[in-house]
Amino acid sequence: MKLDLEALAALDAVVSHGSFARAAESLHKVTSAVSYQVKKLEEQLSLTLLDRSAYRVKLTPAGEAVLAEGRRLLRQAYQLEALAQQLASGWEARLLVVVDGILPLADTLQALKTLADEGVPTRVQLKIEFLRGVQYRFEKEQADLMLVKAYEPSNQMQAEPLKEIECVLCVAPTHALALLSGPVSLDDLQAHVELSVQDSSERGGHDGAGDSRRFGGERVFYLSGFVAKRQALLMGMGFGWMPRYLVGEALAAGQLLELAYAGGSRFRFTPWLVQSLDRPAGRARQRLMQLLAGSS
Repeated sequence: MKLDLEALAALDAVVSHGSFARAAESLHKVTSAVSYQVKKLEEQLSLTLLDRSAYRVKLTPAGEAVLAEGRRLLRQAYQLEALAQQLASGWEARLLVVVDGILPLADTLQALKTLADEGVPTRVQLKIEFLRGVQYRFEKEQADLMLVKAYEPSNQMQAEPLKEIECVLCVAPTHALALLSGPVSLDDLQAHVELSVQDSSERGGHDGAGDSRRFGGERVFYLSGFVAKRQALLMGMGFGWMPRYLVGEALAAGQLLELAYAGGSRFRFTPWLVQSLDRPAGRARQRLMQLLAGSS
């Protein structure tokens, strides 16, 4: 059976306005057309939906049940129609964004909140990956944007720099490395457990907050993300690089210490906002890029 949404709208109007004439006026139709639509709906459903015996028409019990469900269908139809109009005006149906887990997630979430507050109809999916896993996911799933620490450029990508991130070499104050006097040497570091974040690509690997920042010791614990790595540092399990925005409070409170490494205990890197050029950027991608670039 093909359900006529216009007939449901006619039934809704008749009940809301109390008569066929007023319903017809609200729908900009003649009264006979509205009456015909409701009658046809009753025939399709084999139900009497309206009690016409009184001056003011009213729903039968069957009509009440049908109209309650019909109004839900009408709302969904109106929403679908509005969505189609928005998509036709340049809004994408879907955006996939891949973010490197070393970067501040708050900036991305704030940008997405702004999109939601602005009523953007596009469905956005956010995925967190690490190291080479960011570009691997970006390419494999044909994502629209990635926020990444480092990437392999190509002609199918366009990138712009974001705000610099500072990383600090951290250790718990109770750890043996923190108790050494004077600058810590590479040999000292290699004698202890280094904490790292696992590369989320199929190739695997390590972070060191960057492959070139590994210290080359035999004992390395690979963790699933920087939140877990921070917890492991606080527990004194080992030492490792951390983005400063994640450990600033712990450093200020003395829960973590900046390790006095002779080779340097800090470095900065510039992350990148990268978009795919495989397909034109729609309004949602353009707006999201504007928000993300603005947060830098």
